[in-house]
Amino acid sequence: MSTLRPKFITFDCYGTLTRFRMADMARAIFADRVPAERMEEFVLHFAAYRLDEVLDAWKPYQDVVKNAVARTCKKWGIDYIDAEAQQFYDAVPTWGPHADVPDALAKVAKEFPLVIYSNAANAQIMHNVELLGAPFHKVFTAETAKVYKPRLAAFEYMLDNLNCNPEDILHVSSSLRYDLMPAHDMSIKNKVFVARGHEPSTPHYCYHEIKDLSGLPGLLGL
Repeated sequence: MSTLRPKFITFDCYGTLTRFRMADMARAIFADRVPAERMEEFVLHFAAYRLDEVLDAWKPYQDVVKNAVARTCKKWGIDYIDAEAQQFYDAVPTWGPHADVPDALAKVAKEFPLVIYSNAANAQIMHNVELLGAPFHKVFTAETAKVYKPRLAAFEYMLDNLNCNPEDILHVSSSLRYDLMPAHDMSIKNKVFVARGHEPSTPHYCYHEIKDLSGLPGLLGL
């Protein structure tokens, strides 16, 4: 396997670098209304509605989160409480990285410009980026681009603003559905799947698979 030498390494942030805690919060907030034996089904529905919300025209991320909570509650016959939904949104900037992230990013940042494209709001993302402990060349958000992943326009925006071609980047994500499937459709050949257990491996999409970010420097010959 040849060593990867991209012009830019582009990352998903939440879930891939930052430990995404919405499922944990849902388990805690709704523990008194959702039976324990059905909680994982509830969490999956909440995740599905978040994905569905970002496939529409752009709306503020706060609305994405609250709409997803409201729709999950409706499906389950649970009263929607706006203050509870707000808790999910407010917590996002406080979440730090997975334990394997800071050291790996520090090694990679010495040799390659690092880039993030996140579905976050502008008011959230830099708090999370600061906790990653590595310098980033660019941080793009859906709020600025007015488009959420997995829409192809998100990747077009990133490539246009980096003034580069699909073959110039290595895209890294723990999500097939949000990142690696659309990256594949955009002819981004160099991809890394961080198998954190969010989604099953789907080798058809032609990526390098690592169990956590500690495997990334090795792919880059570092």
